Amino acid sequence: MSVAFGKPLGEAMSWPAPAKLNLCLQIVGRRADGYHLLQMAIQFIDLCDEISFYERPNGVIERVAGPQDIPENADLSMRAARLLAQEAGTRSGVGIELVKRVPSQAGLGGGSSDAATVLVALNRLWGVDFDIERLAALGLKLGADVPFFVRGYSAWVEGVGERLEPVDYPERWYLVIKPRASVSTAEIFQAAELTRNSPVTTIRAFLAGGGRNDCTSTVRGRYPEVAEALDWLSSFGEARLTGTGACVFAAMPDETRARAIQAQLPAHWTGFVVRGVNRSPLLDRLAGECQVDELS
Repeated sequence: MSVAFGKPLGEAMSWPAPAKLNLCLQIVGRRADGYHLLQMAIQFIDLCDEISFYERPNGVIERVAGPQDIPENADLSMRAARLLAQEAGTRSGVGIELVKRVPSQAGLGGGSSDAATVLVALNRLWGVDFDIERLAALGLKLGADVPFFVRGYSAWVEGVGERLEPVDYPERWYLVIKPRASVSTAEIFQAAELTRNSPVTTIRAFLAGGGRNDCTSTVRGRYPEVAEALDWLSSFGEARLTGTGACVFAAMPDETRARAIQAQLPAHWTGFVVRGVNRSPLLDRLAGECQVDELS
């Protein structure tokens, strides 16, 4: 730990910000304000960013370390800290260290998860004590996926991301492929050719027959390298796009098979072997912080 970062805020341990997979993403309409109405099956995976917090003087909220390709003013973790301070009316300060392992603009929810972890962690470390509903509502101001990450359970998600029902999906092994391309979520959702009228479905129907990702054809048409990755992975299983991409994934029978296919990846792609999990590791980290307080 760098001394320059200062004294840790709370336990001297990082907080996880896990990635997710969209097992399906269906667009069933669009509101007058332009927001899309969605139905999504979302599951956590055990690939995580790590966030650490350090003491700072009152009123100082800064990033002490983070990815160079994400400017501090565009970093959702920083926006989350400032939003929580504003809403709570607190002058508490913090230095934030963000270690990125989840690729950006990949459909894995990395930025949204970072924001959620900051909200949950600082709510505890600053003693704000907002309940989960209020934190989720704050998260929705930052992005449609943030309430999912705040709540911490794999879920069936509807509306613009605000209606969630926890679901225990099969905790499979997945091979996730990241092509070199980075996909803009805003670009895809603004695309004229995007399908926005899928029929409304149910959790039961998804679990029985699977779903689809309505963004796939648009991303295929605009990002040839993503299309290539989908086609390559399809020879080993049912390949799908997560979110608006660029990552694609396929369920595997076990870890051994996933790693065997990963070893065959073309050199210009990055692959991750991950496990689907239905409970976010963020909840366990929060429970650990609470236990330390009880013992002290």
